[in-house]
Amino acid sequence: MLRIAIPNKGTLSAPASQMLRDAGYRQRTDPKDLICRDESNNVEFFYLRPKDIATYVGSGDLDLGITGRDLLVDSGVPAAELLDLNFGRATFRWAAPAGTLTSVDEFGGRRIATAYPGVVGRYLAEHELTADVVRLDGAVENAVRLGVADLIADVVETGATLRQAGLVTIGDPIMQSSAILIGRDAEAAGPAAQLLRRLHGVLVARSFVMLAYDVRADLLDQATALTPGIESPTVSPLHREGWVAVQAMVQRSDVHRIMDELYDLGARAILVTAIANCRL
Repeated sequence: MLRIAIPNKGTLSAPASQMLRDAGYRQRTDPKDLICRDESNNVEFFYLRPKDIATYVGSGDLDLGITGRDLLVDSGVPAAELLDLNFGRATFRWAAPAGTLTSVDEFGGRRIATAYPGVVGRYLAEHELTADVVRLDGAVENAVRLGVADLIADVVETGATLRQAGLVTIGDPIMQSSAILIGRDAEAAGPAAQLLRRLHGVLVARSFVMLAYDVRADLLDQATALTPGIESPTVSPLHREGWVAVQAMVQRSDVHRIMDELYDLGARAILVTAIANCRL
């Protein structure tokens, strides 16, 4: 039975469970449940603290897990990213009081407060920088004001919390994080490969829609240039002479522009259908 770790709480928990449901897997109905067995898919889900998931997968005690890229890097365990799940995005940045530091080249000998010492330590090592890393469990924005650190490294969304603390960001982001599927090895096989395909199908379905329309046959090349599909559009003759029906997958973000251009070209009966899941 495939054993998979899922965040038991936090911003990754609900989206992770929903994505698995969309992929055809049973999930817990009570948020207090720690284990959920999906007998029909031969999978067992374990609901764990997000920071612990990489450790369980890296040790081999669990086969797969959903966690944040930041948490995987911070753990330092031998686990590999298998798939970016496209939710829970976060940006890690440096921040210091305005007018004190302007570049990472000035970090030498400074004290850096963070809740992610593994992430910061890897960055410092890769850039051959030496600094003192002060580990805090949260609210690192106050570390400079309280005299614990000279700068911080933390998740930055709008920057409002930093501004309230009198801090400004410095340099480029440390890393971009998001929810990811991780495994002990860099390649999935057997039941793990099936889960990977299902999740990839959900990702594609969320990014694409099915577009159907009717168009004159002499305009087909121009129309299909707008809707090439994933491999090729489906084209069928209509009872109306000289017309064809076309179906193709298109990017959800582009669908309204494409519909407008098809209408201007002369296409009619333009319909959009959501895709629940797919295998490509």
